[in-house]
Amino acid sequence: MTEPTALLRVERVEAAYQGTIVALHDVSLNVRRGEIHALLGANGAGKSTTLKAVSNLLPAERGRITAGRIVFDGHDVTRATPAQLVRLGLVPVLEGRHCFPSLTVEENLVTGALGRDARRAEIEQGLEKVYAIFPRLKERRRSPAGLTSGGEQQMTAIGRALLARPRLLVLDEPSMGLAPKVVQDIFQRLRRLNQSEGLSILVAEQNSTVALRYADNATVVEAGHTVLSGTAHALRGREDIRHFYFGGEVAAPAAA
Repeated sequence: MTEPTALLRVERVEAAYQGTIVALHDVSLNVRRGEIHALLGANGAGKSTTLKAVSNLLPAERGRITAGRIVFDGHDVTRATPAQLVRLGLVPVLEGRHCFPSLTVEENLVTGALGRDARRAEIEQGLEKVYAIFPRLKERRRSPAGLTSGGEQQMTAIGRALLARPRLLVLDEPSMGLAPKVVQDIFQRLRRLNQSEGLSILVAEQNSTVALRYADNATVVEAGHTVLSGTAHALRGREDIRHFYFGGEVAAPAAA
């Protein structure tokens, strides 16, 4: 049954690359307004393909949705370009900390506001907001992004997305390649932003321990299928699925 408060609905989606390589067989999830929803699964389970489908980025990689549908705030995502989806408030942060290495941190951040024709005053307000969330970026704002650390580049990529004023922030593997302390810091700041402004977040993660600590609800995918969904609290407490899907990880205590 569809939740009436869902901001994003992914309904029995199938997807393929090059017309023959099936990546998603039957993926469903709902992201409610104002929640953090974790998409969990091992490498190759279909997490990134699901997020690309949500952001309508599959055609750029010769992929397409072959069945099911994805609806963001009443809009069929397949009928909107990725740029149109950003203007509607669905803003992705792709795996790999994509930054313009020769541009400064601040110049990278500003590019996030260009797609919505923001005025100078709005850009300045957006920058101050991002610097309040990630103070380290203010310290490094004049540095070329390519010369900053992995954690700073991830913060820059997230900050650039925030300049686009998202209603749904779509994050793909934000912890990849980062030290545990940096990962915890990023998730804590995202959680505070979620709580203070009601920003909805869909985050794909292999690191289920940290994801389940900060998420409200979660969906587990395996081999392109949705195999489990529920509250993060319930998934943290189930020993059977923790071992099978998460490799025996022991979840950290719930965030305050």
